[in-house]
Amino acid sequence: MKPLRLGCGAGYAGDRIEPAVDLAERGQLDYLMFECLAERTIALAQAQKLRDPAKGFDPLLELRMRRVLMPCAVHGTKIITNMGAANPYAAAQITAAVAKDLGLGHLRIAAITGDDVLAALLELNPLVIESGRRLSDYAPRLVSANAYLGAGPIVEALERGADVVITGRVGDPAMFLAAMIHHFGWAMDDWEQLGRGTLVGHLLECAGQITGGYFADPVSKPVQGLGRLGFPIAEVHADGSAVITKLAGSGGCVNEQTCKEQILYEVHDPSAYLQADVVADFSSVRVHDLGQDRVLVDGATGRKRTGLYKVSVGYRDCYMAEGMMSYAGPQAKARAALAADIVRERLALRGIWPQEIRYDLIGLDALHGHLGEKASGYEAYEPYEVRLRVAARCSTEAMAWDIVNEVETLYTNGPAGGGGAHRIVKEMIAVQSCLIPEDSVQTQTYWFGSHRDTDVEGPGLRQSEGQGRAGRESLDSLPQA
Repeated sequence: MKPLRLGCGAGYAGDRIEPAVDLAERGQLDYLMFECLAERTIALAQAQKLRDPAKGFDPLLELRMRRVLMPCAVHGTKIITNMGAANPYAAAQITAAVAKDLGLGHLRIAAITGDDVLAALLELNPLVIESGRRLSDYAPRLVSANAYLGAGPIVEALERGADVVITGRVGDPAMFLAAMIHHFGWAMDDWEQLGRGTLVGHLLECAGQITGGYFADPVSKPVQGLGRLGFPIAEVHADGSAVITKLAGSGGCVNEQTCKEQILYEVHDPSAYLQADVVADFSSVRVHDLGQDRVLVDGATGRKRTGLYKVSVGYRDCYMAEGMMSYAGPQAKARAALAADIVRERLALRGIWPQEIRYDLIGLDALHGHLGEKASGYEAYEPYEVRLRVAARCSTEAMAWDIVNEVETLYTNGPAGGGGAHRIVKEMIAVQSCLIPEDSVQTQTYWFGSHRDTDVEGPGLRQSEGQGRAGRESLDSLPQA
């Protein structure tokens, strides 16, 4: 069987668009994926949707679709993405409108919902993994609870002829795995194949990370052409092995090192990488550098899934205050340190006691604290310029503004030569995790665009309902976005 060609057009919400367009135009892909959800991204999207029910999807969705829908249609490339974030239904509506504007109204667009499990989770009231507290303890501050769905609903949408599939929260590798399951006809309980497919998805999911971005170091790991970095392609065979590569002429590199780093990325236990579809085992993976930006990866396996979905729970945590001031010239470090002492004294005098506060001299101790001091010879080092950063966690927005305003008053009430004051106050949405049984999760699929297998045409006319793994066809009325 001809290898399946998968490309990744985004590794996070704000990723570059040009590499995805290059893949759509020159990649000869079967599928182009956009993986755009980090752990906190969907919680922020849910907060946005609470303010405006028509929002909550990826802000770059429309621009990306306008750039890639036409070349993908020309080359027969299907698109799978989690850019729906907190509102896949609205994202599919916009995608259908863009397709119509481009003369591509025949495209079938599926929106998969059901990952929003807040109501079900409140009934179950599970333990929160990180804190050991019950979810109900967070109830007044909860913003979101989204389960990491598996490949099942995406596979079903592809089997029903979807050209574009838009989801909310799914496991990052699941979008790629769904394409493999559909193309090769793998069974949903073929654990070995699902484990291999999960490895391929894991390798691709961060886009430019595996083609030299983030990997690069100008001294020990030089990478050429990072300004025109190409995003990855996987040539997947029916046995689940894959060659990872990129487009000829694009910047970056694909080699044994980039692939090994990506295999280990965010994997706590390589022998038990827990996903909604399978417990993948990467402990026997083999990486073969074929040269010319081509790496063969095989040897993954898997075993039966746990029957539980991970859930990211977003909640309103605090207000963050961040105030900054720069000092330059002779004794810059001493003046910045004095400025920090002044802010400490002022906050004590005013009785302002945040939950947590730190005073950083950026370039000296901001990242690694005293370790940074030792590495740079902090005590003896006299930098020409220093930027003071005061950051605090506050229980109220008013307290946060009090702190950043004290930093700004250093202009005329602090050491000589301060400049470039900067103030930020923002509400922080934090994320913790819990588990939910997969049979407590119900998914729905809404259709937009052409429906070649029915006499009825028009956007959003059919709805599939079911649990996280499969659905049934119906003609139920649709919710409003």
